[in-house]
Amino acid sequence: MITPARSPGSSAIRDGYNRWSLVYDHDANPLPALEEPFLREQLGTVRGAAVLDLGCGTGRHSLWLASEGAVVTAVDFSEGMLAQACRKPGADAVRFVVHDLEDSLPFADGFFDRVVSGLVLEHIQDLDHFFFEVRRVLCPGGRAVLSAMHPAMFLRGAQARFTDPDSGQIVQPGSYPHQISDFVMAALRNNLSLLGLSEHSANAEFASHYPRSEKYIGWPMLVVLGLAR
Repeated sequence: MITPARSPGSSAIRDGYNRWSLVYDHDANPLPALEEPFLREQLGTVRGAAVLDLGCGTGRHSLWLASEGAVVTAVDFSEGMLAQACRKPGADAVRFVVHDLEDSLPFADGFFDRVVSGLVLEHIQDLDHFFFEVRRVLCPGGRAVLSAMHPAMFLRGAQARFTDPDSGQIVQPGSYPHQISDFVMAALRNNLSLLGLSEHSANAEFASHYPRSEKYIGWPMLVVLGLAR
């Protein structure tokens, strides 16, 4: 793992996402749109499954999972992001929990059939602890699907960021420049099996809908991991 000279820390990342929550659903970020079809395909049928959404943000995966018949618990450390999620239609079907993913999860061993985590891994400093907890809360035979901004994006000077609509300031909540091998090896060290690993780029058609991705056409933007206990 490449460690940044100055660790952003959970509190700085949380503060950044609290600010981002006001515009997160409206700032035309291409990564969630690129990610969703791949992640949902890997999750498969979820009706009746107990699903944990780690780093749920404004609820884009949680609400879809609940609409598909899953029993959803959604966790995030940003109260601002959770407040936005709770205002949306269907939010009453999701159990939302305020919790920092750097800490141990407040759930029993083997409780969940699925774990999903979308675009969160770059904000996790201790990957070993994170994957230990993912495995712990999964039932035997349970599966996890996790996505992350592709590490190659850091080579282009890109990381999670947004423009504050009030000040015009570009805010970077804070990211750790992990490599794909860091994700995979942390999962394997914690006795998770790798079911799949895919890397994804924008094409011209996608960029026509999400112009911010145009300069990254053909460049790896997203990585998706499928894991099993």
